[in-house]
Amino acid sequence: MGVSNKTPEFLKINPIGKVPVLETPDGPVFESNAIARYVTQLKGDNTLYGSSLIEHAHIEQWIDFSSLEIDANIIKWYAPRVGRGPYLPPAEEAAISALKRALAALNTHLASNTYLVGHSVTLADIIMTCNLYLGFANILVKCFTSEFPHVERYFWTLVNQPNFRKIIGQVKQAETIPPVQSAKKPSQPKESKPKVKNEPKKEANKEPEKPKEEAEEEAPKPKAKNPLDLLPPSPMILDEWKRLYSNTKTNFREVAIKGFWDMYDPEGYSLWFCDYKYNQENTVSFVTLNKVGGFLQRMDLARKYAFGKMLVIGSDPPFKVKGLWLFRGQEIPQFVIDECYDMELYEWTKVDISDEPQKERVNQMIEDCEPFEGEALLDAKCFK
Repeated sequence: MGVSNKTPEFLKINPIGKVPVLETPDGPVFESNAIARYVTQLKGDNTLYGSSLIEHAHIEQWIDFSSLEIDANIIKWYAPRVGRGPYLPPAEEAAISALKRALAALNTHLASNTYLVGHSVTLADIIMTCNLYLGFANILVKCFTSEFPHVERYFWTLVNQPNFRKIIGQVKQAETIPPVQSAKKPSQPKESKPKVKNEPKKEANKEPEKPKEEAEEEAPKPKAKNPLDLLPPSPMILDEWKRLYSNTKTNFREVAIKGFWDMYDPEGYSLWFCDYKYNQENTVSFVTLNKVGGFLQRMDLARKYAFGKMLVIGSDPPFKVKGLWLFRGQEIPQFVIDECYDMELYEWTKVDISDEPQKERVNQMIEDCEPFEGEALLDAKCFK
């Protein structure tokens, strides 16, 4: 790949320049599954393709399932994290959700079956194991796969069989999910400029000076002020509250919470509760925590004007995500709504500080009170 796969000779045997390609006496075969089918059927008595029409159909069924539901979603999750494509959190969440659904279906089937079809290894098992290997070795950590114990048993049984181990080698499960790397940009070939012989400079080649009016027009315009900077001054200094929050290590309720309400300016600031709309999707703890962490990263544009607490609640899935935000002004800033797509994933409710239960809820969220609303806290994150 990347060396000879784009040559005219190679493109004759695979017009889109991918590997592998199998060259046979009767012509080339490309696409991995097609090659596997061809090799399997070279011997007429090969049991890898089943012994009846229905077994053959079931093997084909699981090959398609493995490619479209397992392999495709593992790649959609893994490739952007290692810089082989743009990283988009919503796309990652969709891939993880689809992969979990597929693994759940596979787990159910394997609860009462040692192999995918029949009572011995078939081509479906070979292809499924190779596709699972990509995931187990690179991104499917133990806390993810433990939800699918029959898939785990199946995978480790097969990769430790001699014929698998001879090809794949010793398999070690990924211990961490790869951190997100920026996508690699293809290198652009530099244009070679023709060398120009030294010649006397000609005054005629000089560009005429631009009129003064035109030069003034091209001057960079001053950056527009954020509308929040145009609000009347507030006696609440946000940085002072953030320092108080960060520096209070004991007696949090008496020092930090009391200090917050002493500083709070209800005319210059507003408080908002947020509740994630799709908590039923939060079935994997680390995925839920990554989701919240990504949201806080994308809120960086509002750091000068906001303070936030995000709670991940529950000891068992699905986990609930709730938050409290302090914003400059009486509404959620429009530039935040426009720039941070996560905002529409939450229901937003303005806090009525004259209502004592709501005010107490604010206190509990600021101090990470546990249990919170009767449930354990999985994690609490602060934006400051």
